[in-house]
Parts: sequence; C-alpha cells; structure tokens
Amino acid sequence: PVPAHSGVFQEVGKAECHFMNGTEKVRFVERHFYNRVEYTRFDSDVGDFVGFTPWGQKVARYWNSQPEFLENRRAQVDTVCRHNYGIITPFSVDR
Repeated sequence: PVPAHSGVFQEVGKAECHFMNGTEKVRFVERHFYNRVEYTRFDSDVGDFVGFTPWGQKVARYWNSQPEFLENRRAQVDTVCRHNYGIITPFSVDR
C-alpha cells in the first residue's frame, strides 16, 4: 500500500504535435501537470495558455502576458512539429 502522503511531488510537462494530412494541418499542444492534475495548457489552435485550476489560471495569465514567451509557443508548430515531421514519420505514420 502507498501511504496517503509520500512527500513526493511530481511536475510534468508534455509537448504534443498533432498532424492531419501530413503537415497541411498541424496542431501543437503543451500541457503542464502537478501531481497528475493538468493545471495549464497551450494549444496552437487557441493561441494562448488556458488554466484549469486556480494556480493554472494564474500561471496562464502570467505566461500570456509575456509576449516573447507566447510568440515562442505559437512558433512551435513550425519550429518543432513541422521541422521534425520527416524524422518522426518513419517511426509513427509509416507503421
């Protein structure tokens, strides 16, 4: 049995690239979790961060107020997803 409070906390960030019709329609999603609860998310289709908890709303407001940081996330569709599509394709799409 796992103790009710182990004293271990987990912070996880995940970045996802969603491809539809190759690189014709690409969506970048960045998700942040604390102890398995998603607290904020960036979705390139939305264009900014959205908070899902009180803390996540505060974090989203802060990140959305940082123009360079936000522009970097918006560019991830091209700089991460489309850029790496040729590398990813043999291991995912072609299987």
